[in-house]
Amino acid sequence: MCEQCTRREFLGTGVAGGLMLAGATWAHAWASQSPPSQPRGKSQICVVFTGTPAPHDRDWGADAGQIEAVKSRLAKAEKELGNVELIVGKSNDARQTAALLQKAGPEAPVLAINVRNFALTRVVKPILDGSHPMVFFSLPASGHDWMYAPRWHRTGHPVTLLASRNYDELERALRLLRVIPMMKQTRILLFPPARGTTPAQSPDQVKKRLGADVVAVEEKAFDEMISAADQKAVQAEIETWTKNAKEIVEPNEEDISKACRVSVALQRLMEQQRAQGLAVGTCMGWLSKGFPCLGFARLRDNGIPAACEGDMDSLLTMILFQYMIDRPGFQGNATFDTSRNALWTAHCTAPLKMDGPDGAEAPYLLRGHSEVGGSGCVPEVKYRLGETITRTKLVNLDTILVSKGKIIEVPARSVHGCRTQIVTEVRDAAKMAANWSSVLETEDAMTLLHRVVLYGDHMDSVHHLARLMGMKVVEEG
Repeated sequence: MCEQCTRREFLGTGVAGGLMLAGATWAHAWASQSPPSQPRGKSQICVVFTGTPAPHDRDWGADAGQIEAVKSRLAKAEKELGNVELIVGKSNDARQTAALLQKAGPEAPVLAINVRNFALTRVVKPILDGSHPMVFFSLPASGHDWMYAPRWHRTGHPVTLLASRNYDELERALRLLRVIPMMKQTRILLFPPARGTTPAQSPDQVKKRLGADVVAVEEKAFDEMISAADQKAVQAEIETWTKNAKEIVEPNEEDISKACRVSVALQRLMEQQRAQGLAVGTCMGWLSKGFPCLGFARLRDNGIPAACEGDMDSLLTMILFQYMIDRPGFQGNATFDTSRNALWTAHCTAPLKMDGPDGAEAPYLLRGHSEVGGSGCVPEVKYRLGETITRTKLVNLDTILVSKGKIIEVPARSVHGCRTQIVTEVRDAAKMAANWSSVLETEDAMTLLHRVVLYGDHMDSVHHLARLMGMKVVEEG
């Protein structure tokens, strides 16, 4: 990022120096924490069918054929997602609902399927009283209960409504609901200092609000992991990055070797610690040992969000969306061109597989880092023209900033700014620039600047997730 152009500025006095001292406190407090003894388990979701199916040709309710179609689609989603376990049952009264919730667990989120007119209103009380996050799936003409879901949300309950004939929405419901239990099983590694909004920098508040553990890593210990990286794995990493690159511009063999060694070490660190997220607050000072940008790209492509500059807000954003849509995010800086109604996003690290781990890699160049004179090795990724994107960030652990755009330009070779760049058409660039980060009470440039870009239009899902997690949504632009 531009206000941290040199190692000396990054490690100097003032704000950065103070944050480094805070980082030392974190490392001292958490150095003794060991990895969890068991890998993360499946997220249990309680599925409640309410009432008895209606006759096929009359009454307000879903018929038996529709209910079987719902069950079939849920079974398919459970199998394909692989990390959810559905506790399925039928309820005709509050007592039966309470028994089903007890089986699923005291914190299990709920997918409620309305089967008959006013059936849900008769059985929902234990779900609301227990503050279980609930997605209410309502087929057309399955009853009038759908209209109560927004009312329950307005009175403070974590409830959202999917009113649709599209059975694929059931998978979206499971994806939304699994975010909450998955966050509670999340382990985040941090190379201090943490940066971002004040709540996001606090491990206690992250734990309290989202359930995730944040564990500090001593950089000296990681330096030893870099030295001990398996040479065969490093060589394979070098060959992969160089063979698939469209062009190698500035980096020399040493730059590439250092970056690939760090990449292998980071992958080993995340495996060893059984961690699901990484933030490195000192990355601008890593030139001598190898920049982590290739390693960040590799981790994100493999479903492990990794944030540079210690940006905890961006990291938590990437984790939330990874759990919801199984896609990585491109964390970057913003700059505007109001003459084109456009917003640029640029950074020197970016995932290749924006469609997810099973998707194709985007083309890329290998470049030197744009903000240091000693080169290094980073990817310049060529994202897809015409792609609809969602630009977002969770801030203060309670507010999601979000907007939508379309990629209209990807430079053939970046010049100004960071290496990976996209230019996106937005709804109103002038308004967006004038109100940028207006909800944030900070002057920290990085916290104001960064957003996370994801392929696809996820605006609607953001609102659903916010209702389930008790968050606000601010649409930018």
